[in-house]
Parts: sequence; C-alpha cells; structure tokens
Amino acid sequence: MRLHPAVPLLLPHKAQHDIQVLSFNVPKNSQVFVNVWSMGRDPKYWKKPLEFLPERFIKSSVDYKDRDFEFIPFGARRRICLGMPLAIRMVNLMLASIIQPFNWKLPKGMTPENLDMEEQFGVTLRKAIPLVAVPNVEKK
Repeated sequence: MRLHPAVPLLLPHKAQHDIQVLSFNVPKNSQVFVNVWSMGRDPKYWKKPLEFLPERFIKSSVDYKDRDFEFIPFGARRRICLGMPLAIRMVNLMLASIIQPFNWKLPKGMTPENLDMEEQFGVTLRKAIPLVAVPNVEKK
C-alpha cells in the first residue's frame, strides 16, 4: 500500500484561509491534493524507498492510523476511510485464505525478476500490465 496505493491523490482539501505550508503559500479557497504516491517514495522518510521491505514496519514508530503522515493508506483526519477498522481485520484473513491452500507460481517463462511493476495513472492506480499468478491445485 506504500508503493502502490489504490488512490494516488487523496481527495482535495479547500484551504479555509491563507496559509504557508513549508515554503509554499496556499491562498484561501485553493484546492490542495495530497500526493500519496510520492510520499511513499520519498527518500527523506524511507530507506530504500523503491524496495518492497515489509519488515521495515516491524517495531516501527510509523502509525498508519492517522497520526503520522509518512504513510496514510486510509487517508487522514476527518477524511479517513470509514472502512479502515474492517479492512485492518479482514484483508489479512481474506488474503491468507486465498494464498494458503495453493502453491502459487508465475506463468511459464516468467520470473520474479522480470515482473513489470509499472502503474497506469488515473483516478485510481492499477498495474499497466496485470499480474498473473497460477494456482497449483496439488496439495502442499
């Protein structure tokens, strides 16, 4: 969710008064979009930002539940996703129930090294070339 957020730009926020954010002046009534895609790749906040390292979150102080803004997969503050508590509980369960019963493999001739991870930008992000994984129905 850090490298490939579902929505690259969070819903716009309208500035209620003139404000300065870092070195930028934001005039009243300006629409501001938060670039979540860029935040997840910022080397100022992430070591090796383009690598998938799930262990970076073990014993991490980053709070994905609205308190830290390095990683906001569910939005933040008043615009936080209402389904976040359900997603936190259910995504792991659903993913495990799909992955566990099978030995998964890539199509013939494809290796993990040559997977294309490019994204197609739009209102939501999707892979430019869809990932195909083949379940092996033999028992583990």
